[in-house]
This record gives sequence, C-alpha cells and structure tokens, in this order.
Amino acid sequence: MRRITRRTVLAATAGAVTAPAVSTAAAAAADPSAAPAAGRQAASGLDPVLRTDLLTRVTPRNNWLVTAVAIQYAQRVDLRDGTVPPTAFQVRATVGGQTAARTVTRVYSNNAAEVDDRPHPGRPGEHLIVELDPNDSNARAAGTDPLPLDRAYSVRQVADVRGPDGETVLRAGPFANRNDDVITPVADDFTAGSFTDSAGFELDFRLYQPSGFVRNPRTRRRYPLVITLHGGGEVADNNMTQLTSNRIAVTFAKPERQRRDPAFVLSPQIPLPRPMDGPDGTDWTDAKVQAALIELIDTFVSEHSRVVDTDRLYLVGLSSGGRGIYSLLSKRPDAFAAALPTAGWGDPADMERITHIPIWADHSVDDPVVPYREGRFGKPGTWTLMNALETAGARVSRGEWANDLPKAQFEARSRALLRQARATRSDVLFTSYTAGTTPLNPHLAWAQTYENDVVIDWLFEQSR
Repeated sequence: MRRITRRTVLAATAGAVTAPAVSTAAAAAADPSAAPAAGRQAASGLDPVLRTDLLTRVTPRNNWLVTAVAIQYAQRVDLRDGTVPPTAFQVRATVGGQTAARTVTRVYSNNAAEVDDRPHPGRPGEHLIVELDPNDSNARAAGTDPLPLDRAYSVRQVADVRGPDGETVLRAGPFANRNDDVITPVADDFTAGSFTDSAGFELDFRLYQPSGFVRNPRTRRRYPLVITLHGGGEVADNNMTQLTSNRIAVTFAKPERQRRDPAFVLSPQIPLPRPMDGPDGTDWTDAKVQAALIELIDTFVSEHSRVVDTDRLYLVGLSSGGRGIYSLLSKRPDAFAAALPTAGWGDPADMERITHIPIWADHSVDDPVVPYREGRFGKPGTWTLMNALETAGARVSRGEWANDLPKAQFEARSRALLRQARATRSDVLFTSYTAGTTPLNPHLAWAQTYENDVVIDWLFEQSR
C-alpha cells in the first residue's frame, strides 16, 4: 500500500480555539506594587481570578452548545457545604454580533474546569463552575462553522458568595471577566490532520487514539477502527464540525465507551467547494472524495498495521454519510465488519454484494429530506434498500417505534429487536421511527442512534 502523504500529520493539538489571557477584571483597582503576574486576571475580592474558560458540549439533538463557564481562582474555593445562588453571577454572550444574557442555572466549586453532572455537584477546588441553560437561544457554539467565541462571554459576580456561617468567600465587584479559552470535552481529545491522496486530493480529518496506544505505542494489543462519515451539512474547511455538528464521532471516543471498547476513531471531512460528480455524486460518492477516502483508510491501516484489528473496521454515518456507507460497502465488500447507516439512501443494485455484512440501519418514516422509501436524487431510501437486501438473500429483522421514547424504553425496544435477529440468525436490523416522533426535524433520526448502548455494543461485537 502507498505510504501516507500529508500536509499535517496527526498534529497533536486540541481542537479548541486558544487565545492569550486578557486582564479585564479589577486591574485598575489592584495595588500597583502587588500587580498580578502576566496573563492573570485580578478580581475585586478575596481571591484573584486567574482565567475564565467556556465549557461546551456536543449534544445529541442541539449540536454544539456552551453549557458552562469555569472561573479559576488563585486560591482554593471551599464553600463548606454552602450553596451559591444563580443570581450571584451575570453572564452575557456576544454571538453573531448580538449581545444578550445567558441564564445561570447553578453554581458550585470544583477541582477541575469541568461540569459535575451529579445531582448534588461540587467539591472544594480552585474553580467555580457557572452552569448555563442549554435551551437559551444564544447557547449555540456553531452555525455552519464554529462561532468566534474568543472573549465572547463576560462573567460578572454581582453578589457576595458567603459560607454557611455568613463569612464572605468571594466578594462581588464592578468588573467582568472575559473568557480566555473554549474547552470541549472529548472533542478536544481528537488530533487534527490531513491526508493527500495519490491524485493530489486532500481530506482533512480528526483522529482519536485509544489511551492504551498513547501510553504504549509498542503495545501488542490490536484495536478496532471506527470511521465516521458526516452528513451534507458538515461539508466545510474547518476540520471541526464533523465532530461537533452531530453527536457521532464523540460517541465512540467518550471515556465510558472507550473503557468498554477502546478503539481508534477516524473522522474525515469533505472540503469546500462542495464536490459533486454527476446527479448522485453526493459528497461521499463523489469520485474524487471516495477515492481519497478509500486511500486514507487503507493508508491509515497500513501505517498502524501492528495495532489496528483489520477484522474490526466499522463504518458509521448519517444522511449523505449513510449514502456513502452503502456505496463504500459495495465497492469494498470484504473490508468492513459492520456498519450503522442512518437516514441514508443508495442503489438497490449494490445490495447483492453486501448481504453478508452486518448492518443496523434506521430511518424516520416521515423524513422530508431523504424520504424513507423514495430516497434522494433518484436513489431509494432505507426501506427500499432493506427490501433489496432481503430479495438478494439477507435476513432482515425489522422494528418500528417512537424516536422520542426515554432512553431506557428506547433501548428495551432495540434489545427486543436484537433478540429477534439472533433467534432468526439475521445480521441485518432495520429500525423505523414512527411519524411525528423524531424531535426537532424528522430527518434527524440519529439523535438517539449514537446514545443507544444496545446498538453500539452490537457494533463492537461484530468481526469479519
């Protein structure tokens, strides 16, 4: 196989935007003879502020959101079981040229710049976490591209924070702090790189490397490789929104999943201007893109031949990424162990070449963007493709339920469908979502797909 040629080779860098610290709080009020060190912010209180960071989250349904602000102080903050009223802090965001308030929902101390998801959060530490309402209209961290969030948020303490005995722990002041950085858990753990194929076409990508491999690159352990194919809305030059616009790649890199199924996660991004070769050359089936994608996968596997389990290469994708899966499987029917195509479409003539590949497909019955039966650009949707697979000899297990069920009920239905498939020795499963039950937009069938542990566990069980 051809050796890799790249503009950037697995650059070990976080995906967050980084900016130098800016002193915006109380510098004028500080004693000039005791000025804070360079890069530090001074607070009008008992404990100087060192920096302020936005904490973001890739969510299943609302994409990339700013969900909290982390304020780091010079000294440990110990509330001694006291609580901080949300009204003690005011947060304002300037997004898209508009400045508006964010809703503070709870405030607590922590020993790291991270959200504490426990019902009763908080522990003594140098950080104060100011959580924000994710339903705020200005909570988004991206549109088509990541929004410019450097110093876009201001945070001001407007009331003293007191301990249970009434003593002042943090004093209010007239100055606001601006955010220095943007932290996106999990997404920040992906390195950024690019690959130029033998024809000179370049694909950017993000790569998650399992911690066992990072600690010991000479390990004898072999890891699965998950390749994620984004949808048409993520075609861009930012090498970011394939991670943050939909919760697909981060599903396989989040700590709890990596503890269960450590794996490499490779997430390429199609560049602009949008390649389109012919009436159905839709992104991942564009001849240039598909050739580069195949060469990228082959080269990555070749370069990591000691540590990639070639019997466990998985394809996952949504919308035009689902279209790419059906096309790629038919081109390379012996390469992949299993696939998860959501809301995709394809060519029924390709199905006879992939009857042996385990597939768990899903689609909303009322999808207006990629119709469930008719598909797109003259190529049928998932319902028609599953019929074609069945005609070609595959056993297809089918189930239909609401896409807005609570997680436990949703997974129970998936578990029942899997039992049915195993009882009939079926390797192809097809979930349809009842009309009117897919939140936000019927096309967004994938909101629960990648939160569904039954489906993801099934994927990692598959081997060629």
